Amino acid sequence: MFSHISSRLRLPVAVAAVVGATVAIAAPAQADVQPLVPKDRPATATGSQAPAARATTTGTATTAAWAAGTRAYLVITTPGDTTAVRSAVTANGGTVFAAYDAIGVVVAHSTSASFAATLRGVAGVQQVGATRTSDVPADAYNPALPANPAQSTTTLTESNRWDMTQIKADQAWAVTTGSAAVKVGVLDTGVDDQHQDIAPNFDAADSVSCAYGKADTRAGAWRDVDTHGTHVAGTIAAAKNGKGVIGVAPGVKIASVRIAEPTSTLFFAENTICGFMWAGDHGFKVTNNSYYTDPWQFNCPDNADQAAIIEGVRRAQAYAESKGSLQVAAAGNSNYDLANKTTDSESPNDSTPVTRTITNACIDIPTELPGVVTVSAQASGGAKASYSNFGNGIIDIAAPGGDGTTGVYSTLPGGKYGSKSGTSMASPHVAGVAALIASANPGFTPADIRTALATQATDRACPSDTRCTGTATKNGFFGEGQVDALKAVSGTTPPPTGSYFENLTDVTIADNATVESPITVSGLTGNAPATLKVGVDIKHTYRGDLVLSLVAPDGTVYPLEDFSNSDSTDNVAKTYTVDASAEAANGTWKLRVQDIASQDTGRIDAWNLTF
Repeated sequence: MFSHISSRLRLPVAVAAVVGATVAIAAPAQADVQPLVPKDRPATATGSQAPAARATTTGTATTAAWAAGTRAYLVITTPGDTTAVRSAVTANGGTVFAAYDAIGVVVAHSTSASFAATLRGVAGVQQVGATRTSDVPADAYNPALPANPAQSTTTLTESNRWDMTQIKADQAWAVTTGSAAVKVGVLDTGVDDQHQDIAPNFDAADSVSCAYGKADTRAGAWRDVDTHGTHVAGTIAAAKNGKGVIGVAPGVKIASVRIAEPTSTLFFAENTICGFMWAGDHGFKVTNNSYYTDPWQFNCPDNADQAAIIEGVRRAQAYAESKGSLQVAAAGNSNYDLANKTTDSESPNDSTPVTRTITNACIDIPTELPGVVTVSAQASGGAKASYSNFGNGIIDIAAPGGDGTTGVYSTLPGGKYGSKSGTSMASPHVAGVAALIASANPGFTPADIRTALATQATDRACPSDTRCTGTATKNGFFGEGQVDALKAVSGTTPPPTGSYFENLTDVTIADNATVESPITVSGLTGNAPATLKVGVDIKHTYRGDLVLSLVAPDGTVYPLEDFSNSDSTDNVAKTYTVDASAEAANGTWKLRVQDIASQDTGRIDAWNLTF
């Protein structure tokens, strides 16, 4: 997710680019697709009005001098009026930094080593937990504004990138580019609002910094302290303006909620809580969360500190959802089975990590919280990205995140562009599609959008990998399948009624040559149907050169079409029906394409099978 490329960032490979020139950056071990490098800091946009549930600052936090040894705590009480608990904080050696009455969460600071233990014995206090194992930075008391980078202009023109064509976003734009009434919150390292591809869609009035756990609404506090958040924002909603790149939903609005702190770029629990509360109070239909809550990769409920973190962030996410906001989150980049947790060797990442034994009761937040859409990453072509976390019952949906030398190309601060790979890059594709769904269906609730994402996803079966468990329609690698922007917005393109398998890898068709493209089918029982649907998308000038066949797993050849030698039409975009009832469904099926003449060539762009 962030340039850090530790597991908290959710993206193992970051590629920076200066106006189009890409440069690979080595990824550290256990890269996560959460926020890369520095994590967002709290910021608020000029002109924002503080809603009733917004954090209130009490005590001496805004005027007190910073002291070495200051730690941050979540103090959990009954939602409503936190006055009594705030008084208890100040009476027991602490100061109130922020308070969220609507969810009963107080952010407290104290230098006392006994503060948490003492507060746990106070009437009305339900839980108390330290949110870090390091001191609160002095910057929290007088935050410096992030830099406003000088902007480069670009001569790059928009083109259909592999990630957008893979989820059919380029086709969805013909239906809708999204509504300006839909706001998407980028909870990240910040966003460069001056970028030529972001400025047209940027909502400064609803942008903020939530670094340290309370809203900083100064102009520019929302800006990027890394590059991660700007990259994510471009994938969601870069403007369709003829330059650079196009986002999944180029007609919606983007608001930046910086939750990464400067220097460390860590995303602590109080920052995430502030971000979710802001999202709920400012009408965000969707938020993207390409990070995990530091310092614990997994928070375990049998630990008092981590239990309070779980409860505080859970309440904030539930509050945002109750206000109409759907949270989308990256699954992480450690190639880890989230459904079978055993160890955590990356926590705490704000001091000295230790290896500890964990169970499935320990969760990655916010991605494993109820109601959050958890996204795994795919490589170009649709396979699980090598780094992507997975888990049957955990992953909800999959989207392009890049892998190897093929990354996701998007915006970078200063008017620049570049490629990054990670689940941090996959999540914003889903957030963008969710924004398109919200645009096409203004009355949809977060639950409705979640259902639509699942229903309209393209099923992807498990590959030959024993770690992937589940069915052809829902499994641990891809969840409900690959997100599909076109199906999400077009009532004329319903999802397939049967199990669906697809190969999106290009295969070159040379003159006077025969080529094949495979699809491995698994997870089905019995034979193929008598009405097997074979969808073909071939880019080829003068298709009269072509002969198409379907090859069954046992080698039986089923002719699809031998085009007339005089057929000068370009391309093949057709669906054929084949009686394959004599064939076992499972196995490797192949589309065979013969080019029987000279001069014209092309490629198999994609093909699919619907059983």
